[in-house]
Amino acid sequence: MNAWTKRLLVLVMVTALVSTTAGLSALAQDQNLTKETTAEEMIADLILLRPLGIVSTAVGSVFFIVSLPFSGPSRTADEAFFRLVADPATFTFARPLGNVDF
Repeated sequence: MNAWTKRLLVLVMVTALVSTTAGLSALAQDQNLTKETTAEEMIADLILLRPLGIVSTAVGSVFFIVSLPFSGPSRTADEAFFRLVADPATFTFARPLGNVDF
């Protein structure tokens, strides 16, 4: 590769990275900023819901892998991924502590 090709590749990768993080930060803004969570909600979320979310993400990942021979040919692998892996992972890792109205 010559120097111009490398520079162009780096520029494209940096642009993609910056635009991806900007889009995620816009999606991460919570619309329910006026509701305050209580300490009890945060504790229950931390002790009960987060571990259950981790388990459901792991179990969903296993079922997604098992379902690939069936969802791949029918072109529904994306939907299976979002329902079995992405939704539980988002519930577990992307919401504020104590916010159960997700």
